Amino acid sequence: MENIILFDSSPIIKGTILHRPSKNIKSPYVADVILEDGTEILAHCPSLGCCGLSNSGSSVYLTKNTGISTKTSHRVDLAIYQELNHNILYKEIIGLNPKISEKIGFNAIKNNCVQELQNVKLLETEKTFGNSRFDIYGIDNENKEFILEIKTVPLADYVDCDKKDRKNYVDLIEQKMFNEKIAYFPDGYRKNKNDPISPRALKHIQELETIVLEGKYRCFLLFIVQRTDVSCFQTSVIDPIYKEAVLKASNNGVKILVLQVDWNKEDGKAYFYSNNLPIIL
Repeated sequence: MENIILFDSSPIIKGTILHRPSKNIKSPYVADVILEDGTEILAHCPSLGCCGLSNSGSSVYLTKNTGISTKTSHRVDLAIYQELNHNILYKEIIGLNPKISEKIGFNAIKNNCVQELQNVKLLETEKTFGNSRFDIYGIDNENKEFILEIKTVPLADYVDCDKKDRKNYVDLIEQKMFNEKIAYFPDGYRKNKNDPISPRALKHIQELETIVLEGKYRCFLLFIVQRTDVSCFQTSVIDPIYKEAVLKASNNGVKILVLQVDWNKEDGKAYFYSNNLPIIL
């Protein structure tokens, strides 16, 4: 499965985020960005700050917006992440746009990159079942209907813990190699740490569990890891409500899958990287 292109963002333009929110449009989804040629533009940030990957000072790759009604001329799709690890400077390109993940997942199934779904007979997007709209509906090679929801995973760290607790793992972190991070989902702002980080993601997995128990559909939750510097994926301990819900759904028949892509900075394309990353629930 070498060199399978699952999404093409080209042409991409390099820039640096100056302010998010923009000085003129006070939306957290809009940023002031300076391009390499010195031009300042407004850009849409579909993933907000993404835990520092698209905040002020971040280096990013953008694509031009084609919509005629948008206030922004560009969209932030990729982050340029650099890290000094054991005296070697590494660079990783990380996909940020969750809508692109949906397209990657669709193309991955079409190209037989998802082990559990080979040679499917039908694929459709954004179908409603129960009280939720899911990313993909299809019919597999055995004529069994299935429902699949996609979650994008741009974040990774050497330990999975609350930011305030990271200082307790300094020695462990310093021993780790660059590609030994944990890809994790979810993370983000919440008013109360006892609340789920993403009520929508929680609702999706609970409804998939309900549907699969009815016996008519196969159900899948596909996490798309948007980077290559990781050695495993796990549902994050910082959201125990979601973590428990995914484990419960898995035990009741929802298949939990992970697909990993490699974003190429030269051509702006997402290449299939792996579908066998270890999963910790």
